[in-house]
This record gives sequence, C-alpha cells and structure tokens, in this order.
Amino acid sequence: MRALVISGGGSKGAFAGGVAQFLMQEQGRSYDILVGTSTGSLLIPQLALGGIDKLHHAYTNVKQTDIFSVNPFIVRKKDDREYVSINYLTTLLQFIKRRRTFGESKSLRKTIKRYFSEEDHKRIIESGKEVIVSVSNLSRNRVEYKSIKDYTYEEFVDWIWISSNYIPFMSLVEKNGFEYGDGGLGSIVPIREAIRRGAKEVDVVILESEQMKHNRVLGKNPFSLMMNIFGFLVDQVKQHDISEGILSAKHNDVSLHLYYTPTQLTENSLVFNQELMSEWWTQGYEYAKNRFDTHSSPILKKVD
Repeated sequence: MRALVISGGGSKGAFAGGVAQFLMQEQGRSYDILVGTSTGSLLIPQLALGGIDKLHHAYTNVKQTDIFSVNPFIVRKKDDREYVSINYLTTLLQFIKRRRTFGESKSLRKTIKRYFSEEDHKRIIESGKEVIVSVSNLSRNRVEYKSIKDYTYEEFVDWIWISSNYIPFMSLVEKNGFEYGDGGLGSIVPIREAIRRGAKEVDVVILESEQMKHNRVLGKNPFSLMMNIFGFLVDQVKQHDISEGILSAKHNDVSLHLYYTPTQLTENSLVFNQELMSEWWTQGYEYAKNRFDTHSSPILKKVD
C-alpha cells in the first residue's frame, strides 16, 4: 500500500499542494492511505479524490477572514516586506471576555465545509481509502488519529478543523468531553501512523527546510517572543517525528521518500497571503519536477 503524509505548516500547505499535484498528475501516483496534520489535514480529503483544481483554488484565494473569526494578528507593509505583530486590542478583548486564546478560527470551519462537501465525504468512504487526521487531546495529554471511516460528515469536519487549530492563536475546541487543539502540538509529521496502518511506500511532504541556514529574529515583545518559542518547540516535535519515522521505516522494510521545502518560505505561517501562496504552489510543483528530472532515483530522500 502507498501512503501520502503531509506535515503541518499553515499557509505553507500551498507548497505541499504543488508537490502532490506533480506526484499525482505527472507521476501517476495514487494513495491508499493519506495522513495529515494541521494544514495537511485540510489537503488530504481532496487529494484522496484527486481534487487538485479545487485545492489550488482554495490555497490561492484564501484570506485571513476565511480562517479567523477573531484575528490576533496585524499585518503591516513597508516597502516590499510584510511585518506581523499581535493585535493588542483583540487580545485585550479576548481577556475581558475570559477567552483562553488570543484569536478564534470559527471561520475556518465554514471554509472547510465550502471545499469539502458531504458528497465528498461519501465518495471517500466508498473508495475504501483511509484519510486520517491527527489531533492533540489536551485534556489527556495525548495525540489521537481520526479516520474518516469512523465518523459522520459533520464529525469529520470537526476533526479536520481541530487538527488545524494552532493554540493559543486559534480556537480551543471541546468535543466529547475533552479539549482539543492542533495535531502538530504532538505529531507534526505523522509518518509512523501511516506505517502502522500498513503502508509499504510513503511519500512525506515536510513543510520546512531540511536545515535552517539563518538566524531567527526573536520577537521584541512577549507575544511575538511566544510565537518564536512555540515555533522552536514545534521544530523539536518535527525532528522527533522524522527520526521515529525513519526508524520505523527501516524496521518495517518501508520505502520512505521525504520532500522538504528548499528554503524557509515564511516566519509566520498563520498569515495567509494569496500572492505568496500562489507562488509557493508553483514552487512546490517545480521543485518536485526538478528533483525527478535531476536524480536517477526520482526522490528527495529514500530510506530502504
């Protein structure tokens, strides 16, 4: 069985869309198992259906208002650069309302339903493919994996949405008596889950460069510094997931193909810029194509 795994990465999911487009349309790859975290969970339902055009439209037209019902960020432009800072007024209002997060992402759930219909859900079930998203159960301090086969349409929309809620900047969701957040808090690159479910060949799109070659600029206030710290912690989870995935692949004789971004695309993946995301989609496609054109073995990395 062949699997596709897509990591978390917010707006950088556009890059993963481009990579998947090349693999599926140009290389003719079809996947029995698709596992995603955060933005990966948004991509995989349509990828299971071959809905590349619908995904491309979504990832190149999405705006902040399609994600945030309460946006905790302010984006300012100076010359050709964008600067992101915390919206202190919004944050203050959230504290006054006794909310536990700086922002809310109820708009994202509506956006998910716009691009993933009940008919889509039914078609995936009938296809026999496994579509799995990771979520973090914060009440129990554990990662959970939710398969489309086990849930109704509305329930699975909830799990996709929950998987994408990057706490504390997006919604904290209570479901079935537990409180949940972004799957990337505990499993940002869920390679082992794909292998555990029987995959023998796995394509993995990791929405980060393999090596950071520049110094990160730390925030100049507590809120922006908090974002840097969260980014650091997520990076550690990512490295752990990749190492565990490689070991699991070796132990289970799985062919593993890792696709990294060639450069750092952005320092704040919770800002959704249509122009940049359109460029990233094209970059993902061209990067995958280039790797196939320039390597005798058409993969970025292989673990046998």
